Amino acid sequence: MSRLNLATGPPHARTPQLPARAGLLDGRRATTHWRAAHALARMFPAVDVDPEVLYVDTGQILTSAGAAAGLDLCLHMIQQDHGAAVAADASRLAVAPLHRSGGQAQFILRNHPDLTASTLATSALEPVLGWIEENAHRHLTLEDLAAAAHMSVRTLNRRFHAETGQSPMSWLAGVRIRHAQELLETTDYGIERIARQTGFPSPSNFRSSFQKTLGVAPSEYRRTFRGRTTAPQ
Repeated sequence: MSRLNLATGPPHARTPQLPARAGLLDGRRATTHWRAAHALARMFPAVDVDPEVLYVDTGQILTSAGAAAGLDLCLHMIQQDHGAAVAADASRLAVAPLHRSGGQAQFILRNHPDLTASTLATSALEPVLGWIEENAHRHLTLEDLAAAAHMSVRTLNRRFHAETGQSPMSWLAGVRIRHAQELLETTDYGIERIARQTGFPSPSNFRSSFQKTLGVAPSEYRRTFRGRTTAPQ
């Protein structure tokens, strides 16, 4: 059976749009790079776009997110067709990590202001988004966010859902996760300090929230970005 492997590269890549325009992805689950996922879902509402995963195998059509995830998808295909031993040999030849599950989360930068500027630049939410960015380390309630936005809680909830698809507190949690990602990538701070500095009530709450959002523990995330410099064994 022939299969179509749609491995995307940079965020601007148009690869998934080609089969989507042809209707090949209608009614199917598919993925792409997380920065392009919203546009793909908006342009092709019949496609079940999953921005969280590394790749999706629906049988005849396979899609992946980004260049590295494309390698994961290729190794997955090799393993499906020729077995784990052949896939392991291929990963060594490519000097690539051994196969990662397609369900592993993409390391998305949550609620990044650069990614929302184009759609929210003229929005009434723009000031409060900036305020959240500067104050996410503090203990904040929904009432605090509404006061900063000069809106009622009800109006703030309505605006956030309409313009971001999230609740205000979900947006705040995403900003905190992104700040924690940045500290894990660029510092040697311990988990307790990162939790405190990014607004989580405790290290255990931070670990739980991070694991739930990104699918990996904070320590594993740090190793992924800072400690893996050797070829796979």
